[in-house]
Amino acid sequence: MNSDKKTARLAGLLYLLVIIFGVFAEFYVRAKMILPDNASQTVQQILDNPTLFRLGFVSDLLMQVSFLFLSLVLFQLFKKVDQSQALFMVISVGIGVAIMCLNMLNQYAALLILEKGNLAVVFSEGQINELVLMFLNLQKYGYRIAQLFFGIWLFPLGYLVCKSEFMPKIIGILLVIACFSFIVDFFLFFLLPNYSDRLSSLVTLPTTIGEFSMCLWLLIVGVRINK
Repeated sequence: MNSDKKTARLAGLLYLLVIIFGVFAEFYVRAKMILPDNASQTVQQILDNPTLFRLGFVSDLLMQVSFLFLSLVLFQLFKKVDQSQALFMVISVGIGVAIMCLNMLNQYAALLILEKGNLAVVFSEGQINELVLMFLNLQKYGYRIAQLFFGIWLFPLGYLVCKSEFMPKIIGILLVIACFSFIVDFFLFFLLPNYSDRLSSLVTLPTTIGEFSMCLWLLIVGVRINK
């Protein structure tokens, strides 16, 4: 059981890194620098803060590495509960991480266009700005595609938590609900042209609650020891 506690704490630490890297990249860098309806101002933000833009890019990649290792550590923790579901969890994360890493090329393409400057020979400044914004928007859509698998992985994780005897079932239930909220958000984003970020935040609120609860439990308690 002490070994399980160490594994759980390691998983909690990796979960925390996923959250920290993800929040920094999404809410501090992209939300601050990328204005979806203003290409010229977005480009100016990138040109004024290239180091911050690069840090956001690296932070996203570190989030994916942490996420992949998180799934492997959780596999070790839950494989004795249900190995097939634990494997399904790892595969879902692996697919999502692969999509996300390839998708990050869209974000870096924006920086290459601005720093290399080769396109200035054939395109006007306004056209280059729009091209940069298009790549950044492609990154946003690619992120949402990966989100489908980041939602799916929560179902086997929630199931494993519910079935285990060393974690609270309520967290497992929250994770299963989070799975469906993420999937609903995925479909609404692609089916509703005017789907707002504010509404998306409300739809995915169960995901935030479920994943933060899981992270805190792993960090603080680890696994529950039954007498």
